[in-house]
Amino acid sequence: MVKLVALYKQPEDRHAFDEHYFQVHVPLAKKMPGLEKFEVTRFSKTPMGDESPYYLQAVMYFKDKETLNQAMMSPEGKAAAKDVMKFAGNLITMIIGEDV
Repeated sequence: MVKLVALYKQPEDRHAFDEHYFQVHVPLAKKMPGLEKFEVTRFSKTPMGDESPYYLQAVMYFKDKETLNQAMMSPEGKAAAKDVMKFAGNLITMIIGEDV
């Protein structure tokens, strides 16, 4: 199993971020071919009680690296990438990981 993980820093306007993220971006991302599972986590506080530097984490699961690569190069993957750069390009860090 391969995961594409997106970490989003705290946005200036959480309401506007959430509206675009859940109404526009998530539906685009869920159209990526080969996507097996999609999870979103909203962070609140650190264990020390401080505000988290991150707001959201999205994890997209794919069968293997090749499936992920094909999904990212697909028209649906390119549309999702273009959208995320438009509304959250300065907030996002993306990481690819594998289950061990």
